[in-house]
Amino acid sequence: MKLAGLLALIEAVRPRQWTKNLLVFAAVLFARRLTDPASLAAAFVAFGSLCLAAGACYLVNDVADAERDRLHPDKARRPVASGRLSPVAATVAAIVLMLAAIVCGFSVNADLAICVAIYIATTLAYTFTLKSVVVLDVLTIALGFVLRAVAGALAIQVEISVWLLLCTFLLSLFLAIAKRRGEMQMLAMAEEHRAALGEYTPYLLDQMTAVVTSASIMAYCLYTFSERTIHEVGSTDLKYTIPFVVYAVFRYLYLVHKRGLGADPSQLFLRDRPLLAAVILWAMVSGIILYLPPAQ
Repeated sequence: MKLAGLLALIEAVRPRQWTKNLLVFAAVLFARRLTDPASLAAAFVAFGSLCLAAGACYLVNDVADAERDRLHPDKARRPVASGRLSPVAATVAAIVLMLAAIVCGFSVNADLAICVAIYIATTLAYTFTLKSVVVLDVLTIALGFVLRAVAGALAIQVEISVWLLLCTFLLSLFLAIAKRRGEMQMLAMAEEHRAALGEYTPYLLDQMTAVVTSASIMAYCLYTFSERTIHEVGSTDLKYTIPFVVYAVFRYLYLVHKRGLGADPSQLFLRDRPLLAAVILWAMVSGIILYLPPAQ
């Protein structure tokens, strides 16, 4: 493969989107395993496995949507849609990456490999069918994030909190709905680019956002106050992370509705400094509460 083709392939697997896979480290953080080398190593392998799987699925998606992408103002520049990467090369690379992802999962344990395989199957189902089905499209996106969190727990062999899974699902659903809202604002003829968008209306998406936003914040609050969380943390101090979550959610809503952003959540988190600061501060405060002994 020539250098231009290799660069096109690297672009097509979208390394910038791999930040979503950092969710695998949530289990390591909340299980207090950040100082355990074996757990960290397993989590990094899980992260790598999901990155390979995600890259493969992006390639399949680009091959399947090449014609539609050429009508999109931004997606037309993607390697497959622009002709810089052939569909055959993209398909072969996708198969290789899928196999590599599952093998990486098996190098940790069979449970992780199965989780990665389910993630691949779910993402492919989304690519070929579910992204055109209203409501199921956003639910499938949220499920993908839950599978990332589960993969992290399976990698280090710990039981993940049901509350944490619920928070992950609801916050991911919030991002997925906001993404649809951002896409609708950006595209004049939304249904031509994504079939499900033609079934949504701004009012419907705003109503869904209101419900999920409230549920997300409430679920996180209940998680911090749950007896199991207090027992595992050894204090009620996790409640001090609530303001960061509330601010991040409201800041995201502001960016979607006031500035017309939200179509690309990964880039939005990296580019908006207040939002990124809220996420970093949440992680830092959570780490301090979880890893430093409570004051007597």
